[in-house]
Amino acid sequence: MEDQKLPCVLIDCIGEKHGEHFCLITMKEYNENKTILGKKIRAIYMWYHKPVINEELLQSLPNLKIVAMSNTPFIVSTDTADLGMALMLASSRRLVEGYQMAVSPDTEYFPANWLGAEVSGATLGIIGMGTIGYKVAERAKAFEMKILYHNRKQRCWEAARGAAP
Repeated sequence: MEDQKLPCVLIDCIGEKHGEHFCLITMKEYNENKTILGKKIRAIYMWYHKPVINEELLQSLPNLKIVAMSNTPFIVSTDTADLGMALMLASSRRLVEGYQMAVSPDTEYFPANWLGAEVSGATLGIIGMGTIGYKVAERAKAFEMKILYHNRKQRCWEAARGAAP
């Protein structure tokens, strides 16, 4: 908040970079001094649903002109697809239940049917073949899964992955 000539923007928190074109006010700073800072804020910058905007906040910012939002498409697509496959494997193989049974002092016998269902060769349904759906399909092909999907329109790269609408 050094240069008051810059327009003030309310943000959730400050990372490594500080504003060069704006006076950045964090939610923490704002909550500590709502009366003075509320009049100075001209914009709210939202990223990942933060800061949370409600009626009380909007009414406390009389000079607010804009609420800007940001999205980061493609940034977490790979991680999301990896996690999706990990959860699919863990649930099909009953990994959590098996672990609990394995570490329990009461376990005397571990039946083979507790190994869960086989993923290799199974059929996977994907609703929405966007970036994440495509990356999940790529990973599923490594398990020789049959891929069925629903999307607004078929794309050539889906067919290349062996996916059927």
